[in-house]
Amino acid sequence: QVQLVESGGGLVQAGGSLRLSCAASGSIFSINAMGWYRQTPGKQRELVASITSDGSTRYAESVKGRFTISRDNAKNTVYLQMNSLKPEDTAVYYCNVRAALAQAMSVSYMYWGQGTQVTVSS
Repeated sequence: QVQLVESGGGLVQAGGSLRLSCAASGSIFSINAMGWYRQTPGKQRELVASITSDGSTRYAESVKGRFTISRDNAKNTVYLQMNSLKPEDTAVYYCNVRAALAQAMSVSYMYWGQGTQVTVSS
């Protein structure tokens, strides 16, 4: 019912920047929150940043001051601006959306994007 399309990943040198985008589509009634997670081999998936419908944001301590999450409600799109990238930021980044569908407006579900690879070279 909800499809998430991610873009913006790639290879960048340490200190560089990337901007990830995630557009949600489908029979969406409302989006409660949007966020980004990342995962590397042998590590547990971790929350990088999230943003609620009122604009409240949360960040992992490791990315505070370097990453900025934002959203365009009209486009159902969430962005992650990543600056001052470090090799330890290398991971697969997954978009996450909590949304209610038009068919069941009082119930929300979690949806995941396909993941986009971010590689930071030293």
